[in-house]
Amino acid sequence: MQDKTVHPAARLYAEEYRAGLMGRREFLSRATMLGLSAAAAYALIGLVAPGEARAEARRGGTLRVNMETKAMKDPRLWDWTEYANFCRGWLDYMTLFNRDGSVTGSLVESWQANDDATQYTLNLRQGVTWNNGDAFGAVDVVHNFERWADGTVEGNSMASRVAALQDRETSRLRDGAVVVIDDHTVQLNLNAPDISIMAALSDYPAAVVHRSYAGEDPVSVPIGTGAYLPESYEVGVKAVLVRNPDHDYWRDGGWLDRIEFIDLGTDQSALVASAESDEIDLTYRTDGDFVPVLDAIGWDKTEVVTANTLAIRFNQLSAPYDNREVRRGIQLAVNNAIVLELGIGGLGLPGENHHVCPVHPEYAELPPLEVDPAKGAAMIADAGHADTEFELISLDTEWQKNSCDAVAGQMRDAGLNIRRTVLPGATFWNDWTKYPFSATEWGPRPLGIQIMALAYKSGAAWNESAFSNAEFDSLLEQGLSIADADARREVMANMQQIMQDEGVLIQPYWRSVFNHSNGKFANVDVHPFYQLDLHDIYMKA
Repeated sequence: MQDKTVHPAARLYAEEYRAGLMGRREFLSRATMLGLSAAAAYALIGLVAPGEARAEARRGGTLRVNMETKAMKDPRLWDWTEYANFCRGWLDYMTLFNRDGSVTGSLVESWQANDDATQYTLNLRQGVTWNNGDAFGAVDVVHNFERWADGTVEGNSMASRVAALQDRETSRLRDGAVVVIDDHTVQLNLNAPDISIMAALSDYPAAVVHRSYAGEDPVSVPIGTGAYLPESYEVGVKAVLVRNPDHDYWRDGGWLDRIEFIDLGTDQSALVASAESDEIDLTYRTDGDFVPVLDAIGWDKTEVVTANTLAIRFNQLSAPYDNREVRRGIQLAVNNAIVLELGIGGLGLPGENHHVCPVHPEYAELPPLEVDPAKGAAMIADAGHADTEFELISLDTEWQKNSCDAVAGQMRDAGLNIRRTVLPGATFWNDWTKYPFSATEWGPRPLGIQIMALAYKSGAAWNESAFSNAEFDSLLEQGLSIADADARREVMANMQQIMQDEGVLIQPYWRSVFNHSNGKFANVDVHPFYQLDLHDIYMKA
Protein backbone atom coordinates (compact mmCIF):
# COMPACT_ATOMS: atom_id res chain seq x y z
CA MET A 1 0.00 0.00 0.00
CA GLN A 2 1.04 3.59 -0.46
CA ASP A 3 2.03 4.13 3.19
CA LYS A 4 3.56 0.69 3.76
CA THR A 5 5.65 0.07 0.67
CA VAL A 6 8.36 2.64 0.17
CA HIS A 7 9.96 2.74 -3.26
CA PRO A 8 13.78 2.44 -2.93
CA ALA A 9 14.20 5.72 -4.83
CA ALA A 10 12.08 7.51 -2.21
CA ARG A 11 14.49 6.39 0.52
CA LEU A 12 17.39 7.68 -1.56
CA TYR A 13 15.64 11.05 -1.99
CA ALA A 14 15.12 11.22 1.77
CA GLU A 15 18.84 10.68 2.31
CA GLU A 16 19.64 13.44 -0.19
CA TYR A 17 17.18 15.79 1.54
CA ARG A 18 18.76 15.13 4.94
CA ALA A 19 22.19 15.74 3.40
CA GLY A 20 21.03 19.12 2.13
CA LEU A 21 21.21 18.08 -1.52
CA MET A 22 17.58 18.94 -2.29
CA GLY A 23 14.86 21.13 -0.85
CA ARG A 24 11.65 19.98 0.83
CA ARG A 25 9.39 20.84 -2.12
CA GLU A 26 11.59 18.89 -4.52
CA PHE A 27 11.70 15.92 -2.14
CA LEU A 28 7.91 15.87 -1.75
CA SER A 29 7.38 16.10 -5.51
CA ARG A 30 9.75 13.22 -6.20
CA ALA A 31 8.63 10.93 -3.38
CA THR A 32 4.87 11.28 -3.83
CA MET A 33 5.15 10.73 -7.58
CA LEU A 34 6.33 7.22 -6.75
CA GLY A 35 3.16 6.49 -4.77
CA LEU A 36 4.14 7.62 -1.28
CA SER A 37 1.41 9.46 0.62
CA ALA A 38 2.14 12.98 1.83
CA ALA A 39 2.07 11.77 5.44
CA ALA A 40 4.54 8.95 4.68
CA ALA A 41 6.79 11.29 2.70
CA TYR A 42 6.96 13.78 5.57
CA ALA A 43 7.57 10.91 8.01
CA LEU A 44 10.46 9.65 5.89
CA ILE A 45 12.32 12.90 6.59
CA GLY A 46 11.31 13.04 10.23
CA LEU A 47 8.51 15.59 9.93
CA VAL A 48 4.78 15.56 10.53
CA ALA A 49 2.58 16.46 7.57
CA PRO A 50 0.77 19.77 8.08
CA GLY A 51 -2.77 19.02 9.12
CA GLU A 52 -5.83 20.78 7.78
CA ALA A 53 -7.19 22.74 10.72
CA ARG A 54 -10.86 21.77 10.74
CA ALA A 55 -11.70 21.92 14.40
CA GLU A 56 -13.84 24.98 13.74
CA ALA A 57 -15.24 23.78 10.41
CA ARG A 58 -18.99 24.05 10.28
CA ARG A 59 -21.62 23.76 7.62
CA GLY A 60 -23.18 26.83 6.10
CA GLY A 61 -22.38 30.06 4.37
CA THR A 62 -22.04 31.44 0.85
CA LEU A 63 -18.68 32.09 -0.78
CA ARG A 64 -18.55 34.70 -3.56
CA VAL A 65 -15.50 34.54 -5.82
CA ASN A 66 -14.74 36.38 -9.03
CA MET A 67 -13.95 34.05 -11.93
CA GLU A 68 -14.64 33.98 -15.64
CA THR A 69 -17.48 31.68 -16.66
CA LYS A 70 -16.46 30.33 -20.04
CA ALA A 71 -18.66 28.33 -22.45
CA MET A 72 -18.54 24.83 -20.97
CA LYS A 73 -17.31 21.73 -22.82
CA ASP A 74 -16.16 18.13 -22.41
CA PRO A 75 -13.59 17.99 -19.55
CA ARG A 76 -10.87 16.35 -21.64
CA LEU A 77 -11.06 19.41 -23.92
CA TRP A 78 -10.69 21.93 -21.11
CA ASP A 79 -7.90 24.36 -21.88
CA TRP A 80 -8.29 26.70 -18.93
CA THR A 81 -8.48 26.21 -15.16
CA GLU A 82 -11.77 28.06 -14.74
CA TYR A 83 -13.71 25.18 -16.30
CA ALA A 84 -12.36 22.79 -13.72
CA ASN A 85 -12.85 25.08 -10.73
CA PHE A 86 -16.60 25.18 -11.26
CA CYS A 87 -16.97 21.49 -12.07
CA ARG A 88 -14.84 20.50 -9.05
CA GLY A 89 -18.10 20.96 -7.19
CA TRP A 90 -19.19 17.50 -8.37
CA LEU A 91 -16.23 16.02 -10.30
CA ASP A 92 -13.27 14.61 -8.40
CA TYR A 93 -9.81 13.58 -9.67
CA MET A 94 -7.71 10.43 -9.46
CA THR A 95 -4.82 12.34 -7.84
CA LEU A 96 -4.22 15.83 -6.50
CA PHE A 97 -1.39 18.30 -7.14
CA ASN A 98 -0.96 20.03 -3.80
CA ARG A 99 0.30 23.46 -2.90
CA ASP A 100 3.49 22.01 -1.36
CA GLY A 101 4.43 20.29 -4.62
CA SER A 102 3.30 16.80 -3.63
CA VAL A 103 1.02 14.61 -5.74
CA THR A 104 -1.29 12.50 -3.58
CA GLY A 105 -4.24 10.18 -4.00
CA SER A 106 -7.87 11.20 -4.26
CA LEU A 107 -10.20 8.71 -6.00
CA VAL A 108 -7.07 6.59 -6.30
CA GLU A 109 -6.26 5.96 -2.65
CA SER A 110 -2.77 4.63 -3.33
CA TRP A 111 -0.59 3.24 -6.09
CA GLN A 112 2.60 1.35 -6.69
CA ALA A 113 4.99 1.72 -9.63
CA ASN A 114 7.41 -0.97 -10.70
CA ASP A 115 11.11 -0.17 -10.82
CA ASP A 116 11.15 1.03 -14.43
CA ALA A 117 7.81 2.93 -14.33
CA THR A 118 6.18 0.72 -16.99
CA GLN A 119 3.47 -0.67 -14.74
CA TYR A 120 1.32 1.03 -12.12
CA THR A 121 -1.17 -0.64 -9.79
CA LEU A 122 -3.96 1.72 -8.75
CA ASN A 123 -5.84 1.00 -5.54
CA LEU A 124 -9.17 2.76 -5.89
CA ARG A 125 -10.85 4.35 -2.91
CA GLN A 126 -13.68 2.19 -1.59
CA GLY A 127 -17.00 3.47 -0.31
CA VAL A 128 -17.27 6.23 -2.92
CA THR A 129 -20.63 6.67 -4.63
CA TRP A 130 -21.81 8.79 -7.51
CA ASN A 131 -24.64 11.19 -6.78
CA ASN A 132 -26.99 8.97 -8.84
CA GLY A 133 -26.42 6.08 -6.40
CA ASP A 134 -23.91 4.05 -8.45
CA ALA A 135 -20.77 2.81 -6.72
CA PHE A 136 -17.51 4.24 -8.05
CA GLY A 137 -15.18 1.54 -9.27
CA ALA A 138 -12.93 0.07 -11.93
CA VAL A 139 -15.54 0.32 -14.69
CA ASP A 140 -15.51 4.12 -14.31
CA VAL A 141 -11.72 4.25 -14.36
CA VAL A 142 -11.52 2.23 -17.58
CA HIS A 143 -14.13 4.49 -19.19
CA ASN A 144 -12.08 7.56 -18.32
CA PHE A 145 -8.84 6.12 -19.65
CA GLU A 146 -10.59 5.18 -22.90
CA ARG A 147 -11.73 8.78 -23.29
CA TRP A 148 -8.41 10.31 -22.26
CA ALA A 149 -6.34 8.13 -24.60
CA ASP A 150 -8.42 8.90 -27.70
CA GLY A 151 -6.03 10.98 -29.78
CA THR A 152 -8.49 11.13 -32.67
CA VAL A 153 -10.56 13.73 -30.78
CA GLU A 154 -9.41 17.21 -31.75
CA GLY A 155 -8.27 19.25 -28.78
CA ASN A 156 -8.02 16.28 -26.40
CA SER A 157 -4.81 17.22 -24.58
CA MET A 158 -5.19 14.24 -22.24
CA ALA A 159 -4.09 12.01 -25.12
CA SER A 160 -0.55 13.35 -24.84
CA ARG A 161 -0.61 12.92 -21.06
CA VAL A 162 -1.42 9.20 -21.34
CA ALA A 163 0.40 8.53 -24.61
CA ALA A 164 2.19 5.53 -23.08
CA LEU A 165 -1.19 3.75 -22.93
CA GLN A 166 -2.08 4.35 -26.59
CA ASP A 167 -2.00 2.01 -29.55
CA ARG A 168 0.43 3.84 -31.83
CA GLU A 169 -1.50 2.85 -34.96
CA THR A 170 -5.03 3.77 -33.84
CA SER A 171 -4.18 6.60 -31.39
CA ARG A 172 -6.67 5.03 -28.99
CA LEU A 173 -6.33 3.02 -25.80
CA ARG A 174 -4.27 -0.09 -26.49
CA ASP A 175 -5.72 -3.51 -25.67
CA GLY A 176 -4.25 -4.62 -22.35
CA ALA A 177 -3.09 -1.13 -21.40
CA VAL A 178 -5.68 -0.83 -18.59
CA VAL A 179 -6.50 -4.11 -16.85
CA VAL A 180 -9.17 -4.56 -14.18
CA ILE A 181 -7.84 -6.72 -11.36
CA ASP A 182 -11.01 -6.37 -9.30
CA ASP A 183 -13.69 -3.73 -8.65
CA HIS A 184 -11.22 -1.50 -6.83
CA THR A 185 -7.87 -2.38 -8.39
CA VAL A 186 -6.68 -1.36 -11.86
CA GLN A 187 -3.34 -2.03 -13.50
CA LEU A 188 -1.76 0.30 -16.06
CA ASN A 189 0.62 -1.38 -18.51
CA LEU A 190 2.59 1.24 -20.42
CA ASN A 191 4.22 1.03 -23.85
CA ALA A 192 7.27 2.77 -22.41
CA PRO A 193 8.33 4.08 -19.01
CA ASP A 194 6.54 7.26 -17.90
CA ILE A 195 7.26 8.72 -14.49
CA SER A 196 4.78 11.57 -15.01
CA ILE A 197 1.52 9.70 -15.50
CA MET A 198 0.22 9.88 -11.91
CA ALA A 199 0.93 13.61 -11.82
CA ALA A 200 -0.88 13.94 -15.16
CA LEU A 201 -4.01 12.49 -13.57
CA SER A 202 -4.15 15.54 -11.29
CA ASP A 203 -4.16 17.99 -14.21
CA TYR A 204 -7.36 19.96 -14.65
CA PRO A 205 -8.65 18.23 -17.85
CA ALA A 206 -8.46 14.89 -15.98
CA ALA A 207 -11.74 15.28 -14.07
CA VAL A 208 -13.23 11.82 -13.52
CA VAL A 209 -16.63 11.40 -15.18
CA HIS A 210 -19.28 8.72 -14.72
CA ARG A 211 -19.21 5.61 -16.91
CA SER A 212 -22.27 6.94 -18.81
CA TYR A 213 -20.73 10.28 -19.77
CA ALA A 214 -20.48 10.73 -23.54
CA GLY A 215 -19.04 14.21 -24.09
CA GLU A 216 -22.05 16.46 -23.51
CA ASP A 217 -22.00 19.69 -21.48
CA PRO A 218 -21.08 18.40 -17.99
CA VAL A 219 -23.28 21.06 -16.37
CA SER A 220 -26.31 19.54 -18.12
CA VAL A 221 -25.59 16.05 -16.71
CA PRO A 222 -23.90 16.71 -13.34
CA ILE A 223 -23.27 13.13 -12.27
CA GLY A 224 -20.30 13.21 -9.92
CA THR A 225 -18.79 12.05 -6.66
CA GLY A 226 -18.52 15.55 -5.15
CA ALA A 227 -20.71 17.34 -2.61
CA TYR A 228 -22.16 20.09 -4.83
CA LEU A 229 -24.46 20.49 -7.81
CA PRO A 230 -24.76 23.34 -10.32
CA GLU A 231 -27.73 25.60 -9.73
CA SER A 232 -27.01 27.84 -12.71
CA TYR A 233 -24.32 28.57 -15.28
CA GLU A 234 -24.52 31.76 -17.33
CA VAL A 235 -21.55 32.32 -19.63
CA GLY A 236 -19.85 35.65 -18.99
CA VAL A 237 -22.12 36.50 -16.07
CA LYS A 238 -22.40 34.13 -13.13
CA ALA A 239 -22.39 30.48 -12.10
CA VAL A 240 -23.66 28.97 -8.86
CA LEU A 241 -23.02 25.73 -6.97
CA VAL A 242 -25.19 24.50 -4.09
CA ARG A 243 -24.56 21.67 -1.66
CA ASN A 244 -26.36 18.49 -2.68
CA PRO A 245 -28.55 17.48 0.30
CA ASP A 246 -29.13 13.99 -1.11
CA HIS A 247 -25.49 12.91 -1.43
CA ASP A 248 -23.02 11.99 1.29
CA TYR A 249 -19.53 13.06 0.27
CA TRP A 250 -16.93 10.33 0.69
CA ARG A 251 -14.63 12.41 2.90
CA ASP A 252 -14.83 15.37 5.26
CA GLY A 253 -15.69 18.44 3.23
CA GLY A 254 -18.38 20.21 1.30
CA TRP A 255 -18.94 22.63 4.15
CA LEU A 256 -20.48 25.56 2.28
CA ASP A 257 -24.16 25.90 1.37
CA ARG A 258 -23.50 27.88 -1.76
CA ILE A 259 -20.62 29.05 -3.97
CA GLU A 260 -21.15 31.91 -6.42
CA PHE A 261 -18.70 32.56 -9.27
CA ILE A 262 -19.10 36.13 -10.51
CA ASP A 263 -17.60 36.97 -13.91
CA LEU A 264 -16.03 40.43 -13.71
CA GLY A 265 -14.09 40.06 -16.95
CA THR A 266 -10.35 40.57 -17.22
CA ASP A 267 -10.12 44.15 -15.96
CA GLN A 268 -8.82 43.90 -12.40
CA SER A 269 -10.02 47.38 -11.53
CA ALA A 270 -13.54 45.86 -11.54
CA LEU A 271 -12.20 43.29 -9.09
CA VAL A 272 -11.01 45.96 -6.70
CA ALA A 273 -14.32 47.82 -6.94
CA SER A 274 -16.22 44.64 -6.11
CA ALA A 275 -13.98 43.92 -3.15
CA GLU A 276 -14.40 47.44 -1.79
CA SER A 277 -18.18 47.28 -2.14
CA ASP A 278 -18.44 43.84 -0.45
CA GLU A 279 -19.69 42.07 -3.56
CA ILE A 280 -17.08 39.28 -3.40
CA ASP A 281 -15.24 37.43 -0.62
CA LEU A 282 -12.29 36.02 -2.56
CA THR A 283 -10.30 36.86 -5.65
CA TYR A 284 -9.67 33.89 -7.90
CA ARG A 285 -6.35 35.59 -8.66
CA THR A 286 -4.78 39.00 -8.12
CA ASP A 287 -2.35 40.18 -10.78
CA GLY A 288 0.51 42.66 -11.05
CA ASP A 289 -0.11 46.19 -9.87
CA PHE A 290 -3.37 45.20 -8.18
CA VAL A 291 -1.60 43.15 -5.51
CA PRO A 292 -0.62 46.25 -3.46
CA VAL A 293 -4.00 47.85 -4.20
CA LEU A 294 -5.87 44.99 -2.52
CA ASP A 295 -3.27 44.93 0.25
CA ALA A 296 -4.08 48.58 0.88
CA ILE A 297 -7.80 47.98 1.43
CA GLY A 298 -6.96 45.50 4.17
CA TRP A 299 -7.68 42.19 2.45
CA ASP A 300 -5.64 39.10 3.35
CA LYS A 301 -3.05 38.14 0.73
CA THR A 302 -1.63 34.69 -0.02
CA GLU A 303 1.30 34.05 -2.35
CA VAL A 304 3.18 31.12 -3.83
CA VAL A 305 6.21 30.99 -6.14
CA THR A 306 5.28 28.88 -9.14
CA ALA A 307 6.16 27.54 -12.55
CA ASN A 308 3.36 29.72 -13.95
CA THR A 309 4.53 31.68 -16.98
CA LEU A 310 3.68 33.49 -20.19
CA ALA A 311 4.72 31.71 -23.38
CA ILE A 312 5.27 34.29 -26.12
CA ARG A 313 5.68 31.80 -28.91
CA PHE A 314 6.29 31.69 -32.62
CA ASN A 315 4.03 29.41 -34.67
CA GLN A 316 6.51 27.65 -36.93
CA LEU A 317 3.80 26.83 -39.48
CA SER A 318 3.45 30.55 -40.24
CA ALA A 319 5.93 32.69 -42.18
CA PRO A 320 8.24 34.33 -41.27
CA TYR A 321 8.38 32.28 -38.05
CA ASP A 322 9.19 29.15 -40.02
CA ASN A 323 12.66 30.72 -40.28
CA ARG A 324 14.90 29.88 -37.31
CA GLU A 325 17.04 32.99 -37.84
CA VAL A 326 13.98 35.23 -37.52
CA ARG A 327 12.93 33.54 -34.29
CA ARG A 328 16.41 33.72 -32.80
CA GLY A 329 16.82 37.31 -33.94
CA ILE A 330 13.67 38.37 -32.11
CA GLN A 331 14.81 36.52 -28.99
CA LEU A 332 18.14 38.38 -29.04
CA ALA A 333 16.28 41.70 -29.10
CA VAL A 334 14.41 40.96 -25.86
CA ASN A 335 15.79 41.19 -22.34
CA ASN A 336 13.56 38.97 -20.20
CA ALA A 337 14.44 40.88 -17.00
CA ILE A 338 12.88 44.01 -18.52
CA VAL A 339 9.69 42.10 -19.39
CA LEU A 340 9.57 40.77 -15.82
CA GLU A 341 9.79 44.30 -14.42
CA LEU A 342 7.45 46.07 -16.86
CA GLY A 343 4.99 43.19 -17.26
CA ILE A 344 4.40 42.02 -13.71
CA GLY A 345 6.28 44.51 -11.55
CA GLY A 346 9.18 42.17 -10.89
CA LEU A 347 6.96 39.67 -9.01
CA GLY A 348 8.81 36.56 -10.09
CA LEU A 349 12.03 35.23 -11.61
CA PRO A 350 13.45 35.80 -15.12
CA GLY A 351 12.78 33.00 -17.61
CA GLU A 352 15.28 31.34 -19.90
CA ASN A 353 13.29 30.66 -23.11
CA HIS A 354 12.95 26.92 -22.50
CA HIS A 355 9.90 26.54 -20.20
CA VAL A 356 11.58 24.51 -17.44
CA CYS A 357 11.55 26.22 -14.05
CA PRO A 358 14.13 26.15 -11.23
CA VAL A 359 11.38 24.63 -9.00
CA HIS A 360 11.16 21.59 -11.30
CA PRO A 361 13.27 18.74 -9.90
CA GLU A 362 15.02 18.07 -13.23
CA TYR A 363 15.79 21.71 -14.10
CA ALA A 364 19.28 22.12 -15.58
CA GLU A 365 21.15 25.40 -15.23
CA LEU A 366 22.43 26.69 -18.58
CA PRO A 367 24.67 29.67 -19.38
CA PRO A 368 22.92 33.07 -19.17
CA LEU A 369 20.88 34.11 -22.20
CA GLU A 370 22.54 36.39 -24.72
CA VAL A 371 20.83 39.75 -25.29
CA ASP A 372 22.09 41.61 -28.37
CA PRO A 373 19.45 43.67 -30.23
CA ALA A 374 21.87 44.77 -33.00
CA LYS A 375 22.91 41.20 -33.69
CA GLY A 376 19.26 40.08 -33.67
CA ALA A 377 18.23 42.79 -36.14
CA ALA A 378 21.13 41.82 -38.43
CA MET A 379 20.08 38.16 -38.37
CA ILE A 380 16.52 39.14 -39.33
CA ALA A 381 17.79 41.39 -42.13
CA ASP A 382 20.07 38.64 -43.45
CA ALA A 383 17.01 36.34 -43.53
CA GLY A 384 15.28 38.85 -45.82
CA HIS A 385 12.84 40.29 -43.26
CA ALA A 386 14.30 43.71 -42.47
CA ASP A 387 11.10 45.38 -43.67
CA THR A 388 8.63 42.73 -42.49
CA GLU A 389 5.88 43.90 -40.15
CA PHE A 390 5.64 41.55 -37.20
CA GLU A 391 2.37 41.34 -35.25
CA LEU A 392 2.28 40.27 -31.62
CA ILE A 393 -1.17 39.24 -30.39
CA SER A 394 -2.16 39.07 -26.73
CA LEU A 395 -5.15 38.80 -24.45
CA ASP A 396 -6.40 42.04 -22.92
CA THR A 397 -5.64 40.87 -19.37
CA GLU A 398 -3.46 43.69 -18.05
CA TRP A 399 -0.35 41.73 -17.03
CA GLN A 400 -0.32 39.85 -20.35
CA LYS A 401 -0.88 43.05 -22.32
CA ASN A 402 1.87 44.85 -20.41
CA SER A 403 4.29 41.97 -20.89
CA CYS A 404 3.72 41.85 -24.63
CA ASP A 405 3.99 45.63 -24.82
CA ALA A 406 7.42 45.29 -23.18
CA VAL A 407 8.47 42.71 -25.78
CA ALA A 408 7.18 44.83 -28.65
CA GLY A 409 8.89 47.93 -27.26
CA GLN A 410 12.26 46.21 -27.22
CA MET A 411 11.74 44.88 -30.72
CA ARG A 412 10.92 48.42 -31.85
CA ASP A 413 14.06 49.70 -30.13
CA ALA A 414 16.05 47.16 -32.16
CA GLY A 415 14.71 48.70 -35.36
CA LEU A 416 12.07 46.07 -36.10
CA ASN A 417 8.62 46.91 -37.42
CA ILE A 418 6.18 45.57 -34.85
CA ARG A 419 2.42 45.91 -34.49
CA ARG A 420 0.52 45.06 -31.32
CA THR A 421 -2.96 43.52 -31.35
CA VAL A 422 -4.89 43.13 -28.10
CA LEU A 423 -7.97 40.90 -28.11
CA PRO A 424 -10.73 40.24 -25.56
CA GLY A 425 -10.84 36.72 -24.20
CA ALA A 426 -13.97 35.73 -26.11
CA THR A 427 -12.11 36.40 -29.36
CA PHE A 428 -8.60 35.34 -28.36
CA TRP A 429 -9.48 31.84 -27.16
CA ASN A 430 -11.30 30.90 -30.36
CA ASP A 431 -7.97 30.49 -32.19
CA TRP A 432 -5.31 30.51 -29.47
CA THR A 433 -3.31 27.67 -31.03
CA LYS A 434 -3.24 29.22 -34.50
CA TYR A 435 -1.89 32.77 -34.15
CA PRO A 436 1.49 33.33 -35.86
CA PHE A 437 3.02 35.23 -32.90
CA SER A 438 1.10 35.41 -29.64
CA ALA A 439 1.20 34.93 -25.89
CA THR A 440 -0.47 32.25 -23.80
CA GLU A 441 -0.48 31.85 -20.03
CA TRP A 442 0.76 28.43 -18.94
CA GLY A 443 0.10 27.03 -15.52
CA PRO A 444 2.60 24.92 -13.57
CA ARG A 445 3.03 21.15 -13.61
CA PRO A 446 4.91 19.18 -10.96
CA LEU A 447 7.54 18.04 -13.48
CA GLY A 448 9.37 19.88 -16.25
CA ILE A 449 9.14 16.77 -18.43
CA GLN A 450 5.33 17.10 -18.28
CA ILE A 451 5.52 20.59 -19.76
CA MET A 452 7.75 19.36 -22.55
CA ALA A 453 5.33 16.53 -23.40
CA LEU A 454 2.26 18.77 -23.30
CA ALA A 455 3.57 21.80 -25.15
CA TYR A 456 6.48 20.81 -27.39
CA LYS A 457 6.13 17.18 -28.43
CA SER A 458 5.56 16.91 -32.18
CA GLY A 459 1.84 16.88 -32.93
CA ALA A 460 0.65 17.34 -29.34
CA ALA A 461 -2.77 19.01 -29.04
CA TRP A 462 -1.36 21.94 -27.05
CA ASN A 463 1.78 22.39 -29.15
CA GLU A 464 0.84 25.92 -30.18
CA SER A 465 4.36 26.65 -31.45
CA ALA A 466 4.11 23.76 -33.95
CA PHE A 467 7.64 22.87 -32.86
CA SER A 468 8.69 19.51 -34.30
CA ASN A 469 12.16 18.16 -33.68
CA ALA A 470 13.06 14.47 -33.88
CA GLU A 471 16.02 14.76 -31.53
CA PHE A 472 13.89 16.58 -28.97
CA ASP A 473 11.13 13.93 -29.22
CA SER A 474 13.67 11.17 -28.71
CA LEU A 475 15.09 12.90 -25.64
CA LEU A 476 11.55 13.44 -24.34
CA GLU A 477 10.79 9.73 -24.56
CA GLN A 478 14.06 9.01 -22.81
CA GLY A 479 13.37 11.58 -20.09
CA LEU A 480 9.92 10.14 -19.36
CA SER A 481 11.57 6.81 -18.63
CA ILE A 482 13.96 8.11 -15.95
CA ALA A 483 12.50 8.19 -12.46
CA ASP A 484 15.56 9.72 -10.83
CA ALA A 485 15.42 13.48 -11.34
CA ASP A 486 19.19 13.90 -11.14
CA ALA A 487 19.70 11.44 -13.99
CA ARG A 488 16.79 13.01 -15.90
CA ARG A 489 18.46 16.42 -15.53
CA GLU A 490 21.20 15.33 -17.94
CA VAL A 491 18.57 14.68 -20.61
CA MET A 492 16.70 17.85 -19.73
CA ALA A 493 19.82 19.97 -20.20
CA ASN A 494 19.93 18.86 -23.84
CA MET A 495 16.20 19.48 -24.30
CA GLN A 496 16.44 22.97 -22.81
CA GLN A 497 19.40 23.75 -25.06
CA ILE A 498 17.51 22.61 -28.16
CA MET A 499 14.60 24.86 -27.17
CA GLN A 500 16.94 27.85 -26.91
CA ASP A 501 18.89 27.05 -30.06
CA GLU A 502 15.73 26.61 -32.13
CA GLY A 503 14.19 29.86 -30.89
CA VAL A 504 10.89 28.23 -29.94
CA LEU A 505 9.57 31.00 -27.70
CA ILE A 506 10.25 34.02 -25.55
CA GLN A 507 9.52 32.77 -22.05
CA PRO A 508 10.20 35.92 -20.05
CA TYR A 509 9.57 35.00 -16.42
CA TRP A 510 8.22 32.70 -13.76
CA ARG A 511 5.37 34.33 -11.90
CA SER A 512 4.64 34.46 -8.24
CA VAL A 513 0.84 34.16 -7.96
CA PHE A 514 -1.45 35.85 -5.47
CA ASN A 515 -5.01 36.01 -4.29
CA HIS A 516 -6.85 38.05 -1.67
CA SER A 517 -9.78 37.40 0.62
CA ASN A 518 -11.79 39.32 3.17
CA GLY A 519 -10.65 36.96 5.93
CA LYS A 520 -14.01 35.27 6.50
CA PHE A 521 -13.12 31.88 4.98
CA ALA A 522 -10.53 29.19 5.70
CA ASN A 523 -8.52 27.13 3.16
CA VAL A 524 -8.58 29.77 0.43
CA ASP A 525 -4.81 30.15 -0.02
CA VAL A 526 -3.80 30.56 -3.65
CA HIS A 527 -2.77 27.34 -5.39
CA PRO A 528 0.12 27.30 -7.93
CA PHE A 529 -2.46 26.44 -10.60
CA TYR A 530 -5.22 28.74 -9.25
CA GLN A 531 -7.01 25.55 -8.26
CA LEU A 532 -9.96 26.05 -5.92
CA ASP A 533 -10.33 23.08 -3.56
CA LEU A 534 -13.99 23.83 -2.99
CA HIS A 535 -14.71 20.95 -0.62
CA ASP A 536 -12.13 22.17 1.90
CA ILE A 537 -13.30 25.80 2.15
CA TYR A 538 -15.44 26.77 5.11
CA MET A 539 -16.64 29.92 6.84
CA LYS A 540 -14.69 30.78 9.95
CA ALA A 541 -16.53 30.85 13.25
